[in-house]
Amino acid sequence: MALDAVNDIPTSPQLSAAKLHAELRAGALSIVALSQRLLAAREALARPEIWISQPSDEALLAEAARLDALFAAEGAAILDRLPLFGLPFAVKDNIDVAGHATTAACPAFAYTPERSATAVERLLAAGALYVGKTNLDQFATGLVGTRSPYGAVRNAVDPDYVSGGSSAGSAVAVALGLAVFALGTDTAGSGRVPAGFNGIVGLKPSIGLVSTAGVVPACRSLDCVSVFASSVADAWQVLAVIAGPDGDDSRSRSLPMAAPLPRGVCIGFDAQPEFFGDAQASAAYEKALVALRTDTAIGQIDLDLSPLTAAAELLYQGPWIAERRLAVGDLLQTQPDAIDPVVRSVIADGATFSAEDLFAASYRMAGYRAAAVRMFDGIDALLVPTAPTHPRIAEVQADPIGRNSQLGYYTNFVNLLDLAAIAIPASPRADGLPFGLTLIGPAGSDHRLAVLALRLQQAFGDQPAGAAPRLAADPLPFAEPTISVAVVGAHLAGQPLNWQLIECGARCTALTRTASRYRLYALANTTPAKPGLVRVDEEGEAIEVEVWEMPQRQFGRLMAQVGAPLGIGSLELADGSSVKGFICEPIAVRGAVDITHHGGWRRYLAANRAA
Repeated sequence: MALDAVNDIPTSPQLSAAKLHAELRAGALSIVALSQRLLAAREALARPEIWISQPSDEALLAEAARLDALFAAEGAAILDRLPLFGLPFAVKDNIDVAGHATTAACPAFAYTPERSATAVERLLAAGALYVGKTNLDQFATGLVGTRSPYGAVRNAVDPDYVSGGSSAGSAVAVALGLAVFALGTDTAGSGRVPAGFNGIVGLKPSIGLVSTAGVVPACRSLDCVSVFASSVADAWQVLAVIAGPDGDDSRSRSLPMAAPLPRGVCIGFDAQPEFFGDAQASAAYEKALVALRTDTAIGQIDLDLSPLTAAAELLYQGPWIAERRLAVGDLLQTQPDAIDPVVRSVIADGATFSAEDLFAASYRMAGYRAAAVRMFDGIDALLVPTAPTHPRIAEVQADPIGRNSQLGYYTNFVNLLDLAAIAIPASPRADGLPFGLTLIGPAGSDHRLAVLALRLQQAFGDQPAGAAPRLAADPLPFAEPTISVAVVGAHLAGQPLNWQLIECGARCTALTRTASRYRLYALANTTPAKPGLVRVDEEGEAIEVEVWEMPQRQFGRLMAQVGAPLGIGSLELADGSSVKGFICEPIAVRGAVDITHHGGWRRYLAANRAA
């Protein structure tokens, strides 16, 4: 993977969903041709350790031909109906794909499921093209990618270095352009460390946002299905397909989502960053911070992360190890030699913890979670190195436990504390190895983190200026009670007070008109300038409005920001329906300019500018 001398960003063969779909629309690509290209690239790379199993070439091309036939029948419209149409994807081999063996990188454990995991079912239903099961640290226990009987997965940039784990094969498949995206899992960082080590994006959703039905558990209470992609936009597009409640997963939940971004963004940093003596990683981190400081709208604050790192220590030194042992079942007793020696040594410690130990650790964890809540009350996200150091494979083999522990320094606490995270590539280290940063936020901050991730990448020079606003306009569906509010003036999109709606998590759902029962006035002495909408019944007209949907829990916040003579009342729309909306006290329009004939506030402003 070469470096671009202009902007120091690595060039690569990574695939883009938007580019592939553009080629399909233009008739410049077929799914069969894309599949043939992938098969040729797979053979040329000669990296068999990436994969544990794959559909046969004939089966893959037959499925590609089926998709091409659908495109021929429906045309480009199918790309709107099936948002992941034709996009090749890989699956970590602890996630079920019907008819294909699931091994969790342990042949003695293997079984062939009749049904795919819920996340895989949703991907296939969205038109994605399955291309294979990827290698992993056995039973998803490890952050190095070397603990597998199918071979150590080598780094995509320098094969002497680890690829990161446990989702090693998934990350490298995306980094080398063998898939547009891939599913991984993340319990202690397995969806983030491999992303950071291979120069791609790793999206770790809030626990329960994506179903884990059909996933071999590592720690069932902490596991997440994660997404690897070459861009934040691609990762978010995949998450939008696989997220959502699932009755087959007892841990699935509907999460209220945070608003995309407030006006003033504040990011927290580790006041004493840890790199375990890796000067290259430290220098890459400092270089990234210099680039981020070019965005003067982002506030920065140094934080003491000791409550988070203390929580992280409990993952492998506390009773959560017993949960990993539980996931392996009887195999540890009946066929211990079938388990990787390092993995076996880790999970065997699970037998040493008692019920009392579990409760004691739970009480400690509750305190750490409370500390995390207080920390995030003062910031919008925490930014940390994805991993503090990047070892060679030989170094991990010499010290498998110690090196692995170092890699989890900034990742192990995230799921324990019920947080969301997204890993993004920054400019590479001076030695050419990828270097990554991770944004972390409370559960439900997934969309906010993705938008902020794009904003940060703009500072690194590898995202177009309009990428973040486009993603901000593409949230997940509401998963909580909502209320619709009609706005007529300064709260319209692009107007001075629209930020109040945005910060309440509101989304514009309709451009419409009121019933013909209203008059609109330009109020005097208001800053910013505002109109007043008054119901008159007789001699009224229809006035342009926007309807915004917002969480009910935020409605009081909006109302508290509305000052006299405006208020919130019931507004009748042109279709006869009624919503809450901005209205004005009749006394306030005495002597005000009647601008009803313009039909709306924007038209009035445009007429004034033209004059």
